[in-house]
Amino acid sequence: MKRTICFGLMLIISLTFSAFNLKAEEGMYPLSEINKLDLRSMGFQLEAAELYNPQGVSLIDAIIDLGGCSASFVSADGLILTNYHCAFGAIQGVTTPENDYFRDGFLARSRSEEVEAKNYTVRIIESYRDVSGEVLSALKKNMTHTQRAKAIEEKMKRIVTAVEKKSPGTNAEVAEMFQGKTYVLFIYRYIKDVRLVYAPPRSVGEFGGEPDNWMWPRHTGDFAFMRAYVAPDGSTAVYAPNNAPFHPKKYLCVAPEGVQAEDFVFILGYPGTTRRHNTSHFLAYEEEVRMPFVVDLFDWIIKLKEKMSQLDRATAIKLSASLKGLWNNVIRSRGQLKGLKNLNLAEKRLEKEKALQEFIVADPTRQKKYGKLLDDIKGVYDEKRVNAGFNLTVEYLVGSRTTTMLSTAFKIYLAACERQKKDTEREEDYMDRNFDRTLKRVEMDLRNYYEPADKAILKEILMRAAGLKGEQRIPAVQGIIENNDPGKAIDAFVEKAYSETKLNDPAVVKGLFKKSQQELQAMTDPFITLARGLYPSFRAMKDAEKREKGILDPLLAQLIDVKKEFIGKDFIPDANSTFRLTFGRVRGYSPSDAVRMLPFTTLTGVVEKHNAHNGQDPFTAPRKLIDLLAAKDFGRFRHAGLDDVPVAMLYNMDTTGGNSGSPVLNAKGQLVGLNFDRVFEATINDYAWDESYSRSIGVDIRYVLWFLEKFSAVDYLLKEMGVL
Repeated sequence: MKRTICFGLMLIISLTFSAFNLKAEEGMYPLSEINKLDLRSMGFQLEAAELYNPQGVSLIDAIIDLGGCSASFVSADGLILTNYHCAFGAIQGVTTPENDYFRDGFLARSRSEEVEAKNYTVRIIESYRDVSGEVLSALKKNMTHTQRAKAIEEKMKRIVTAVEKKSPGTNAEVAEMFQGKTYVLFIYRYIKDVRLVYAPPRSVGEFGGEPDNWMWPRHTGDFAFMRAYVAPDGSTAVYAPNNAPFHPKKYLCVAPEGVQAEDFVFILGYPGTTRRHNTSHFLAYEEEVRMPFVVDLFDWIIKLKEKMSQLDRATAIKLSASLKGLWNNVIRSRGQLKGLKNLNLAEKRLEKEKALQEFIVADPTRQKKYGKLLDDIKGVYDEKRVNAGFNLTVEYLVGSRTTTMLSTAFKIYLAACERQKKDTEREEDYMDRNFDRTLKRVEMDLRNYYEPADKAILKEILMRAAGLKGEQRIPAVQGIIENNDPGKAIDAFVEKAYSETKLNDPAVVKGLFKKSQQELQAMTDPFITLARGLYPSFRAMKDAEKREKGILDPLLAQLIDVKKEFIGKDFIPDANSTFRLTFGRVRGYSPSDAVRMLPFTTLTGVVEKHNAHNGQDPFTAPRKLIDLLAAKDFGRFRHAGLDDVPVAMLYNMDTTGGNSGSPVLNAKGQLVGLNFDRVFEATINDYAWDESYSRSIGVDIRYVLWFLEKFSAVDYLLKEMGVL
């Protein structure tokens, strides 16, 4: 008898479903709230204990965090279903011009052909508990704002390291639920050996590419399969040929019949970050300062890399992952900027804050406790605006989202500075528990290094930094210019730096991570020298962040308290990459006057887009897919009402980044789809949610199964999932 229990048919009860409308604060329920919900009345055919049971096996044992994405186990042997874009790094890692798995897709016909997905990890939640009192006990009277933030941060790190030391093979995290107020310790089973099993061609996994990103109608087969492995004794282990497939406590059963319009559905996963409890001043800063800065910079980098990607296939492969991330960020940010402006969200939230202030001053006790609260929060963002040019430029100058050589040099120098501190006083990436992962990320960055792009980007960011005025200027950048013509001085520095550096050699970089701060100070490598010069500016930026957090934490904790008094009820915390439940219905929407978006797209639509764009990338459907449609070879995955294979579907669930790869489940908890995106109007979800326009997009499970059976003929995966 297998140890793993398939999440099979539950007690089937005849239910009359009614439409419902979730409020923004109620969209993503944490584990602590599941037992408080009347699930049956909402449309579930499950009890709360079947979703989450800390004393036994439950549905969440099948749901995993896959390196920042969500995913799920779909077999007793650790088979994982997630998005194509979540597996993108693994596919890129084995793709070359000679073995082009982007073009052809990847298929391991046997376990021995499954390849290591480098830098991928799996986390499975084991338990959680509130540690708010323990964390807040670190605060002492008369602490400065910066000391306050550092004390909280260090206490969280101490809790985590103590848990992991006591229980090897686990991964711990203390998550801040309400800023400055509540903290929860999550403990995860941690798996380090993840392998790529199957991915469709990129023309399917990213059909429509960036023109269709965040759009509807959508025809993207955004799915892929991976597998988790452990040591022969079942313990967590890094990749090794003799490792064995992991056997999860539970895996999802597939419902090959799928769902219909208005069917109840729900999602379990790890949504990223929402900011719905933040003030109008935060929203205004995002709209007017931070997002325009990022969009403008990333737009420039995208145009450069898109042009260079046309040079040859090897260059395109190297730049593919970074381009994908840049595009995703830019389109989402544009949608959010549009939403903030169209909804006039900052102004509307300011009006609510005025009403809250009236409530505060109406009572002497509240006035004494909260009277200056909103003004104090405003003061933080006024100061943040003044220093934005300096802080944002430093952040992206040394960050890996822009250049490789300088960011590598800076990580080397920062590691030397941080590693001489006590473990729990270090920046997160340089703690003992995380250092190997940091080194692997550097290794991955170097693998995709393309010098012409790196040089051009560094020149551009240095020029932007050179344009800062007064106290916003960055001393190390001014040192490059030294009253000379900025363009000529920066060009000369960049040419010299790239001709002399050895940081493009992974072996050299690996050795430099072992050197002390004093040894690095003696080096003449231009990038190490620049990194050393930028370090004081980086520290000033980080100290400003900590001071800001030290000020805001108690203020936002008070804001939560007074809002509860004002509204007269509790509300749930913003999403923060911890486990959440959301639910809704398969449903279309109307984005504008006289426009109605239906909830399903079809195989026919794939070919229609292919034809409309003359088969040009990114609307190139494989020839075999076109032939299968022409033959109407739909098999058992035909949607009767559509007389076609459904490809993607819409639903009114509340999702955000991190929900990519989350399973879409029917009322019985069976797998009917795979979440991968939101519509353009719903990019504003991070700041506000509304049923009228907030729609998420998933791959219909019928398309996944049809593609496996008819296109790729991988019956063994269908059998493993119990579909054949």
